[in-house]
Parts: sequence; C-alpha cells; structure tokens
Amino acid sequence: MEQSAFRIGVVTVGLVALVAAGCATGGKTASMSPAETVSERQRLMKLHGGLWKDIQDKAKVNNFEGIAVSAEALALNAPRIPAMFPEGSMTDKSKAKPEIWQKFPEFEKAAMTLKSESEKLRDAAKANDASRVQTVMKDFGRNACGSCHTPFRVPPPQQR
Repeated sequence: MEQSAFRIGVVTVGLVALVAAGCATGGKTASMSPAETVSERQRLMKLHGGLWKDIQDKAKVNNFEGIAVSAEALALNAPRIPAMFPEGSMTDKSKAKPEIWQKFPEFEKAAMTLKSESEKLRDAAKANDASRVQTVMKDFGRNACGSCHTPFRVPPPQQR
C-alpha cells in the first residue's frame, strides 16, 4: 500500500511539473517556427495519449486516485490546445486539417469538450464511483477526443 501511495505521489509530481512546464511554454507558439509549433503540439498530444493509456490501465485495477490525477492533467492541458494552432503552423508533418482555421470557434469548443469530459472523469474517480468512471470512459474517446480528431485531424492510414 505504501509503495502504491508513493508511486501515485511521484506520478502526481511528474504530471504537475509537465502541466507547469506546458503552461510556461503555452504563449510562446506565436514566436516559434511552424516546425517547432507542430513538434510542440505533437508532444502535447502524445502526452494526452499516454495519460489516456494510464487511465485505462488504472481503471483495470480500480485505481481511482490515479485516474483522477491523470484526468486532471488532461483537463488542465485542454484549454492550451487552441493556442498551439496559430494560423500558418502547417508542415508536412502536421496532421491538422485546414478546417481548424476555417472553423476556429468550433475547434475551441472541441478543446473545451475535452476539458469538461476530463473533469467528469476526474470527479467520478474522486468519488470512487466505479460505475460512473466506466460510463464516462466508455464514451470518452468519441466525446472527448473524437470531438476534435474527427473533424479537425487527418485520419491515420488504414492498416491492412
């Protein structure tokens, strides 16, 4: 039990550091080159993917405290997403669709959907409500991630 609490503490400190570092660099995208901007936002999206995998792993063992920490990190980072997509920040490595800039208010709304869905998950986990955690998680990919990825990201190539 002590080792588990220690691990959660280490993960919490690490996530807080990542969020703080992200907030510190959030306003700098305007002065970055398009390649640097794409690299920075891909780093954030990989972090989000890692947090989601972490949440899924923790759900398998009912680690609600860990789920709450990871969901909180997603919620804190979500509002940063629109600022990481300044106009003209396209490169051949970007998977962003032009629709982001054509429908920017909808793109901003999608980031806020990620925030609110992450907060729902965090709150369910904080309440140790296994049923509610599973309900939110069941639709999280479609509601939280898909609200942005479906209309605004080039889909990955189909695997055969």
